[in-house]
Amino acid sequence: MAEAKTHKIDNAADLSRRARYEKLVASLYQDVYRYGFWLCKSQPLAEDLVQETFLRAWRSLDSLKNDNAAKAWLFTILRRENARLYERYRPVLVDVDEQVIVEKDSIEPDNKMERRWLLDAMNRLEKDYREPLLLQIIGGFSGKEIALILDINSNTVMTRLFRARSKVINQFASKPGKISSQLFEIK
Repeated sequence: MAEAKTHKIDNAADLSRRARYEKLVASLYQDVYRYGFWLCKSQPLAEDLVQETFLRAWRSLDSLKNDNAAKAWLFTILRRENARLYERYRPVLVDVDEQVIVEKDSIEPDNKMERRWLLDAMNRLEKDYREPLLLQIIGGFSGKEIALILDINSNTVMTRLFRARSKVINQFASKPGKISSQLFEIK
C-alpha cells in the first residue's frame, strides 16, 4: 500500500515537473530561438541549438530555483551550447539577411530599409559589443542580468552597451535620410 502512495506522489511530481517545463518552453521558445539565430546566423543551426538547450534544461530543471530567472538561465545554456558546437567543428556560415526574424506585417515599408541598415550595423560590431546589445534588445535583459549571462562585470556590460549603441549610431550617421528614433529605443 505504501508503495502505491509513493508511486502516485512520483507521478504527481513528474506531472508538475513536466507542466513547469512545458510552460517554460511555451513562454520562452521564441526568445531563445531569436537569440540562437543571432548567435549562429543559421536557421538549421539555431533550431539545433534551441533543441539542445531545451534538452539540457529538461535534464537540469530541478536546478532552476526561480522561474523568473528562467530566461537568463536558458540564454546561458544556449550560449554554452553554441560554444560546444564551435569546439566540435566550425561550420561554413553564409549571409542570411533574408532570414531576419520579424513579423512581416509589423514593419511598414519605410522602415524595412532602416531595419536592414540596423541589422547590418549590428552585425558589423565586434562580438564583445554585439552580444550584450542583442541580449538587451532581443532578450530585454538588464545590465546586471547580462553580466550574469556573460560572466563579466556589470560595469563592463554598461560600457560595452554604450559603445555598441554609439558605434551603431555613428554608422547610421553616414546613411542618407532620416533614421527613425524608434529603432534605437532600448527597453
